[in-house]
Amino acid sequence: MTGSALPAAMVKDHINLLRGWPNPALLPVADLSQASTTVLSTPSIYEPGLQYGPDEGYQPLRQHVAEWLTSFYQPAGPVTQDRICITGGASQNLACVLQAFTDPVYTRNVWIVAPMYYLAGRIFDDSGFAGRLRGIPEDEEGIDLDFLERGLEETEKRAVSEGNNEPKFKPPRPWRKIYKYVVYATPTFSNPSMKVMSLRRREQLVRLARRFDALVVTDDVYDFLQWSSTPNSSLAHPDRAYMPRLIDVDRYLDGGPKDEWGHVVSNGSFSKLIGPGVRTGWAESTEKFSYGLSQTGSSRSGGAPSQLTATFVDQLLSTSIIQNHIVKVLQPAYADRYHRTMSAIQKYLLPLGLTIPPNPHEAAGGYFIWLDLPQPLRASDLAERAMAEENLLIANGDLFQVPGEDSRDHDDFEHSVRICFAWEELDNLSKGIQRLAAVVQRAMDSAAEKSRK
Repeated sequence: MTGSALPAAMVKDHINLLRGWPNPALLPVADLSQASTTVLSTPSIYEPGLQYGPDEGYQPLRQHVAEWLTSFYQPAGPVTQDRICITGGASQNLACVLQAFTDPVYTRNVWIVAPMYYLAGRIFDDSGFAGRLRGIPEDEEGIDLDFLERGLEETEKRAVSEGNNEPKFKPPRPWRKIYKYVVYATPTFSNPSMKVMSLRRREQLVRLARRFDALVVTDDVYDFLQWSSTPNSSLAHPDRAYMPRLIDVDRYLDGGPKDEWGHVVSNGSFSKLIGPGVRTGWAESTEKFSYGLSQTGSSRSGGAPSQLTATFVDQLLSTSIIQNHIVKVLQPAYADRYHRTMSAIQKYLLPLGLTIPPNPHEAAGGYFIWLDLPQPLRASDLAERAMAEENLLIANGDLFQVPGEDSRDHDDFEHSVRICFAWEELDNLSKGIQRLAAVVQRAMDSAAEKSRK
């Protein structure tokens, strides 16, 4: 190698704008340490905490989660603990929801808002839905419901003609209902598209779910990470939700749920607020649904899936430590990261022809920024070049395609990339965008050179 130049990526520090994890410096480590010390020095807490625990989850945490959600979302009626089931996090709970409330034949399809959270695909596959996942395009209000309605109508006609009118593998049980369809969405600050589903679309989706007996599973994991979409300004109420959840819409719309099960379950998690390793979350739905969710076989066998860590989390929640951490630490820190990244994008990438989906809302949030590439750039090629030339890791749009979907029939995401501003060190965010701009410029120069030949 003497006398030869090293590839650029070999002499540059690695920058990871793909990983959707919280930066460790933002996690409440000291508070969690104190909470665990309190729990493990208090027999009345650690004795039940070290046992299997009730199926529905640690009761004090259920109560405090219910009070917290009532304060943040301001629903039409208070959230009660009977509507709450403590889970092992959003991913584990999605698997349990599918185990308890779907049948791999009678449940015709899983409909997923696309671009989708790509790691959910394996969970649906494990529940028997491989080959029956269907993408729902987004529109300017977050979901194309006309597309979904047509698809549901066509699928229902086919199911009726085939005699698919009762569950095939899941026998009747008093604690569960088998739904005909599942709709999976992240309505607020979606991963990866950043979009917020409008209130009008939320109400229309609930009505559609009731009509076709679909269960809408919403990942509401980014709702608390919100800030003003305008730099150097603040939301009027950062401690209140910007938009009602679909579970709240199902409570009030047209007199409330159609039956005692309802048609929406809200999937919540402390992964983005305390740390993914605590493996603790919650689900909210009707009392009947939430109890049925707690009766999933793994919970019946092992009890609550996060019993000990639930006692730690409860210490943080009951003392308002985590609520204050969200408003005073997480929201300002992520807002700074978001606006710094957006500023770099506007300076270095937009002049090269990349675009950002418009945000008509006063709030922004979540972890991600979605970018559309100019022709003829392809995301997979760009991601490969970014790693090889700049030691820069980005997520190419192909990752977010619904598995099994034929891109010839639907929009593909080969001309889009996702940037995460949550994981990397603050100083690396702008540097990473500059590196991406350098890759884009070289790729466009190469494409122009080829077209001239």
